[in-house]
Amino acid sequence: MSNGILELNENNFDTSISQGVTLVDFWAPWCGPCRIQGPIFEGAAKMIGTKARFAKLNVDDAAGPAMSYGIQGIPTIIVFKDGKEVKRFIGVQRETELIKTVESLA
Repeated sequence: MSNGILELNENNFDTSISQGVTLVDFWAPWCGPCRIQGPIFEGAAKMIGTKARFAKLNVDDAAGPAMSYGIQGIPTIIVFKDGKEVKRFIGVQRETELIKTVESLA
């Protein structure tokens, strides 16, 4: 866990999204837009605090969950509530949009 962001992999993915609100950033280190989204995602996590969990999944290291959710472009952020997908963002998102989404679910 770095900066309050949980690092997901194929072993902990399902358990990590199973309860409460969790935002998962599907990304890769070589992806330019992902490098832009990273600090925005971290900023939203700091603003939200304990209302939701923020997590990142490197699609190169954990292709299984990415394929299961049909990730075709990155960055993609999926918002889960109690293990179910409730919202999906594709491309770089603003911090305010992420915060507004969490507040509507919390």
